Amino acid sequence: MNENLIYQHMSSLTGWQLNDDESVIFRDFQFQDFHQTMHFVNAIADMAHKADHHPDMEISYNHCLVKYTTHSEGGLSEKDFLCARQIDSLLNNI
Repeated sequence: MNENLIYQHMSSLTGWQLNDDESVIFRDFQFQDFHQTMHFVNAIADMAHKADHHPDMEISYNHCLVKYTTHSEGGLSEKDFLCARQIDSLLNNI
């Protein structure tokens, strides 16, 4: 994916960041407690299963760091940005 397209997609996201070599997008989601965090993680797991596109996640008591890249593409793809937008919409239900 070219740099212009990456930045176009980034402008449509809220709170997501791009790593230095522009191969990963990530966002750290903060929650009130472990229960809320796990509810979010389980919702991502369900969404990822349906999309057949799975993020890397680091989970702690009150936050979840979500990272997307498309390993088969060697970097970012449309799938990553689509899933990031879907994750953002999950926040309305948490």
